[in-house]
Amino acid sequence: MQIHNENELSDLGGSAVTFDLGEDDLVHVLHPQQIIAYRGSSHLRHDKLMNIKGMYRKRKLIQADFSGPCRFTAALPPGFSFTTVPIEDGSSLLYDFRYLFYYTHGIRMRTKLLNVKNMLFTKEVLKMRFDGSGEIGLLTPGMVCQEALDPEKPLYIEASSVIAYPEQAKLELAVYGNHLASQHMSYHLKMTGQGTVLFQAGQHSRRLEQDLADEGLMKRVLREIIPFGSVFIK
Repeated sequence: MQIHNENELSDLGGSAVTFDLGEDDLVHVLHPQQIIAYRGSSHLRHDKLMNIKGMYRKRKLIQADFSGPCRFTAALPPGFSFTTVPIEDGSSLLYDFRYLFYYTHGIRMRTKLLNVKNMLFTKEVLKMRFDGSGEIGLLTPGMVCQEALDPEKPLYIEASSVIAYPEQAKLELAVYGNHLASQHMSYHLKMTGQGTVLFQAGQHSRRLEQDLADEGLMKRVLREIIPFGSVFIK
């Protein structure tokens, strides 16, 4: 299977990913409504109801299975990034299932119930662990970053940005920096251990855009105190 990750389609934003499947390829797509073009025999696409666990995790009902040879293109929303991740037997990463876009034949998914402490830290009850040999595709707001963990030196990652982390990693909910810094930051996951953490950067990009586009304090004050200020001051 070959995957072509296209660049920006236009000034309006958005991007596309094209999948070329060979004779023996099988891909399970969990967001089939994003597919905008298809070339191949009609019977090579088979849609089916997800199992109950899949419906709960993805808040979706339908997944589409594509067999090769065929070619199809999926449209991605503006600001979203598409990343492929190879999976091998023995992988210990626990994933947030909502970011999963597709997985290939040979991948097995196992539901992992988090311990109570990690439930409180991540605000999740279940995580997914993938076994077998193949690859998965992740669809995330903004680009996907990765960082190696260290058994002694902690890594702080904004809690809502974490996509996947090693099952044996030690997690704590924390802030860092001096008193002023810790007062004005959201909670982070303080991680130690071995392996790699995946996290996405999209949420903070949107926050910065909002901050840069925001009007000044003086304009907001004048609009409130001057009669009909909201009409004259734009």
